[in-house]
Amino acid sequence: MIYSVFLWRNGFRRDDRINYLLLLLAFGLHTAAMLQRGFRLDRCPVHNLYEATIFVMWSIVALYLALGLWTRLRFLGAFASPGLFALGVFALMPGLDAPAGARPELSPAWTSLHAALLSLSYGALGLSAVAALMFLTQERDLKFHKLHAIFSLMPPIQRLEVVVGRLLVAGFVLLTLGLAGGVVDLARLDNASAYRGDPKIVWSVGVWLLYLGLIVMRWKFAQGGRRFALSVVGSFLFVLLTFWGTNVLSPLHHP
Repeated sequence: MIYSVFLWRNGFRRDDRINYLLLLLAFGLHTAAMLQRGFRLDRCPVHNLYEATIFVMWSIVALYLALGLWTRLRFLGAFASPGLFALGVFALMPGLDAPAGARPELSPAWTSLHAALLSLSYGALGLSAVAALMFLTQERDLKFHKLHAIFSLMPPIQRLEVVVGRLLVAGFVLLTLGLAGGVVDLARLDNASAYRGDPKIVWSVGVWLLYLGLIVMRWKFAQGGRRFALSVVGSFLFVLLTFWGTNVLSPLHHP
């Protein structure tokens, strides 16, 4: 995160691999920690707020490392690092890593698949928001004719807009699959109807509709540019600010 500040100050005028390598090292350590926890608990580590948060962080960095193989998208890491650092510090709050309470008898395999797909979807949507933030930075610099926009190695705003759109679609598809897996899992319960109004389920459907609206706005009505980028950033901020609260209020996810 600290090193990314220097990239910002230099106007992204050189392809510096150090930021990429630092995130790659962090990703390796993060993966090792998740594997250790998963083997110790004998399940996919996505069952409380701490685990969900670190899985979303892991997903964002994994997607970034893949996209960062293209030189000009490598600067996504400089935009993502501050947010990832803040999420990491937040995840270390002891209250988030609470032991699991008594839960409905759901299938461990379906529950893990459902939670993993949703976490991956939030990772893709988060990286889409990061790319949108990069778009807004480039657009602002070009608007005010700043020299570092001319000499910057970041991709042109047209290509960034395409990246934002494709990551948004990928996140939406994963979100749809994750919710479908949750529906199948919940349908196995004898008292499934008792959980239809669960706050987390209602919130998840709302998030699905929100991102569907963004995709329709982008592809059906050709509403791109600054307004679209701001909508993507704002939507992901909404997810971040409400994710933990709805989990705590949910009898199904936080009994």
